[in-house]
Amino acid sequence: MEHVLATTPFGRRPLSLAMRQAQQTAKNCPPDAAAHKWRVWRSLAEAKDRLGLSDRPLAVLNALLSFHQETALTASSDLVVFPSNRELSIRAHGMPASTLRRHLATLVETGLVIRRDSPNGKRYARKGQGGQIEQAFGFDLSPLVARAAEFERVAEEVKADRRGCKLLREQISILRRDTEKSIEAGVEEGLDGPWPDLVARLAGISRSVPRSMEKAPLEASVADLRALMEEVAKRLEEGAKLQNMSANESQTERHIQNSNADHFNESEPDFQESRAAAPASPEPPRRRTRSFPLPMVLNACPDIIDWAKQGISSWRDLMATAGNVRSALGISPSAWEDACAVLGEEDAAVVIAAILQRADAIKSAGGYLRSLTEKARAGQFSLGPVLMALLRSRSQERGRVA
Repeated sequence: MEHVLATTPFGRRPLSLAMRQAQQTAKNCPPDAAAHKWRVWRSLAEAKDRLGLSDRPLAVLNALLSFHQETALTASSDLVVFPSNRELSIRAHGMPASTLRRHLATLVETGLVIRRDSPNGKRYARKGQGGQIEQAFGFDLSPLVARAAEFERVAEEVKADRRGCKLLREQISILRRDTEKSIEAGVEEGLDGPWPDLVARLAGISRSVPRSMEKAPLEASVADLRALMEEVAKRLEEGAKLQNMSANESQTERHIQNSNADHFNESEPDFQESRAAAPASPEPPRRRTRSFPLPMVLNACPDIIDWAKQGISSWRDLMATAGNVRSALGISPSAWEDACAVLGEEDAAVVIAAILQRADAIKSAGGYLRSLTEKARAGQFSLGPVLMALLRSRSQERGRVA
């Protein structure tokens, strides 16, 4: 007697085109086709986003596969499993019955399994005289065999995209680090350039980097960072050339002056002896030169502007305002004088502005200033990273507000 293969669901459940397509795919599967059930499931887990699946339907499919005794699924064998909802719920880690039914419907709609419903909608198997199963009603796993190659191909594509996105994220990290440190180098060397604007652009690009593993937005971020890095590198090259030219001119001037000064007349020995006998005058102390543009300092530390009576338009205004702020922060005169002696008046004023900007995070402003002064005395402190951190913080704050 030939058995009739059920192709429509029981009860009020409709027959959809997706279900019909899954049945046709299983029917066209070669009889010698075979697939390792857990490898197929792993491929589905890798490609679940592409296939419109979540982890819960996959957990139900895992439970369904566990009811098939063989590891290898072959198209020529009976691939219908017929567990009750109670047993299936237990193997799906105690999933509620309503949730289980919903995810079973998802597996059917996506064409991963086929419903082979009995006349009364129950799941069971009919056995013959020898105890062999003649016909089973439940869920047919044959689409997994028929589409195993498709699932594996999609999984490989997903893994390739993931590797590509990982490489792009690595490039983003390297470019972001190189750009940030290059800007710091420009600031440290006192090179002319729109460093605050470049910091703001870097912060904006960093905020726009997507968290998801999507290739196109990551490629756009890499392109933006490359363009920014090229601009920063160009600024550094131009600044270095200007510095070299300035250094060469100053060396030439010193050479000319020294040549004129050291040119002695051989007919005046007494004058030479008197010059040699005269003690060398001590070299005047070298005055520290400021290495940061005032607009950049005010952009990084805008709070100090509120303490100025008539605004800050020059370094003299900044130093005068810093003296008033020093007292308000509780910094002793001795700590302030020590900082001015080690850092220079301009850089000491910048430190006071930075401390004021981060006043909420600094418990003892006086102790913090003394610590920075000691580091500077040992050659272990630089203002560049401090200003860069404040500029980044300002850019991020503006981004959050926007």
